[in-house]
Amino acid sequence: MLAFVVRLLQVQAVDASAYAAKADKYRFQEYTLSAERGEITDRNGIALAASVDAYDITADPKLFTPEEAKVPDAPEQAAALLAPLLGKEPAELAKKLRTPKSRYTLLARKQTPQVWNQIKDLRRVYGQKAQPSAGGNGVNLLGGILSEPSTKRVYPNGELAAGILGYVNAEGKGAGGVESMLDGALAGQDGKIRFTQSGGRQVPTAGSQGTPAVPGSDIELTIDRDIQWAAQQAITEQVTKSKADRGYVVVQNTRTGEVLAMANAPGFDPNDLSAANAAAMGNAALQDAYEPGSTSKVMSMAAVLEEGKATPDTHVTVPNRLHRGDRLFKDDVDHKTWYLTLNGVLAKSSNIGTILATGQLGATQAESNKVLHSYLRKFGMGSPTGLGYPGETPGILAKPEDWSTSQQYTIPFGQGLSVSAMQAASVYSTIANGGVRVAPTLVRGTKGPDGRFTPAAKPQESRVVSEKTAKTLAQMLESVVDDREGTGNKAAIPGYRVAGKTGTANRVDPELGRYKGYTASFAGFAPADDPQITVYCAIQNPTKGSYFGGQLCGPIYKKVMEFALKTLHVAPTGSQPARLPVTFEPTP
Repeated sequence: MLAFVVRLLQVQAVDASAYAAKADKYRFQEYTLSAERGEITDRNGIALAASVDAYDITADPKLFTPEEAKVPDAPEQAAALLAPLLGKEPAELAKKLRTPKSRYTLLARKQTPQVWNQIKDLRRVYGQKAQPSAGGNGVNLLGGILSEPSTKRVYPNGELAAGILGYVNAEGKGAGGVESMLDGALAGQDGKIRFTQSGGRQVPTAGSQGTPAVPGSDIELTIDRDIQWAAQQAITEQVTKSKADRGYVVVQNTRTGEVLAMANAPGFDPNDLSAANAAAMGNAALQDAYEPGSTSKVMSMAAVLEEGKATPDTHVTVPNRLHRGDRLFKDDVDHKTWYLTLNGVLAKSSNIGTILATGQLGATQAESNKVLHSYLRKFGMGSPTGLGYPGETPGILAKPEDWSTSQQYTIPFGQGLSVSAMQAASVYSTIANGGVRVAPTLVRGTKGPDGRFTPAAKPQESRVVSEKTAKTLAQMLESVVDDREGTGNKAAIPGYRVAGKTGTANRVDPELGRYKGYTASFAGFAPADDPQITVYCAIQNPTKGSYFGGQLCGPIYKKVMEFALKTLHVAPTGSQPARLPVTFEPTP
């Protein structure tokens, strides 16, 4: 009795704190409470990315030791049962269940409620088998398998807008697109909970303590899901048909700068990253830099008009060949001498005519280069668009003093500089908006956990050319589509006046580092007399059929623009186009 009394005093008095600390180590369990990730919606509140209930499957390795499980190979037996449900290798799971001196291990993240229900059913069956009355040893083989409530990211529309949205990684962090760009706002703040446990289970009567998780904010994009769908269908179909490397379509509100659609082909399904092609997992419309070709000529014409060096009626005699610097320049077709107006140079997309027109910008070629460069910069060339999108390219535009002998003459018609599809679309939106550039926007606002909506900051605006010049350019761009001499007839839309420009550029192959293949493009806005929507399309390296922008991208422009005009209830045009002259009769 004396020995027992002494031992009792030692345990309850002398060494009480040490034993209490040891007991706490095994009695209390602390878990992280994952914050629910905010939704990403389109401009109409339709979910593009959402979070659904899920479970992280965990285990208490101590309950799988030979002493606790009463069998020497409990980890291997449990792993064999769980592997088919979790999609894991049995050896991987067994290794985690044998984690020494641990009461917690994570077996699998973000499992569906269905998977957890299957595990619970299996655990219940083995619990019944473990009963002594059923001939068991009283120990449930799966008794140490537990779960933690979590959420799983899902994309209800599959591939739709995947290039914009991006995806989340295995840890639930944004790893691409808007998911990465706005991860801080979407993620929220995790909480913690600490509770008393026994045998791996919470003791209900012991209570718990901790801090609750704070949900992330919802993000409302400027994207219109229906217009995005139309753009993605159109570009995917044409890329497949022409056996091209890739393609993109950008749709923008000309007045607000809001991006209504940004589609890429090929794309990927963020719900199944294991099947995705790594090369297609970005947003090529913002991350690809390529030479734009003739769609860039509108900036050259803007400079010529704004500087007062010519008018749409100015006569430009265009020879079959033009020798400049170290090169002999030609147009895309052989021709006798053309007698074109400046409007005709744009309508027929003459490289030679564009070189001759921009050569008037300064007293010398060097001065002309500086003037043209200043306008290219004003239009946003060589700078990020302002979206703040991860991995966005600023494009390539060298300083005018660094332009090579050939670049002095190729840059005016769109070779020797590089842009992204979003930059190219912004150029046409600037002209459509009366010469004022509005920085593109992709986010309309955020809705916090309290339900309050906060609009995004207003985009920056800057005047590039005068309203008069912009209006003149719009009329000239109509000739590209409306006039029989124009290169963009396939983009015409019955009932609407359309302004647009074709582009067919030599393409730099990123692997070979030299020109190989073509970039076909079309850019424009409608209605031309009251511009509201810009559509830009580009297809890289088409290898089947035509490679001309008017033939490949003109029909895509028409299809997407028609859909957008109807979706946004834009009324048909009531006036007739100016029909500026394209050619002139030379004097004898």
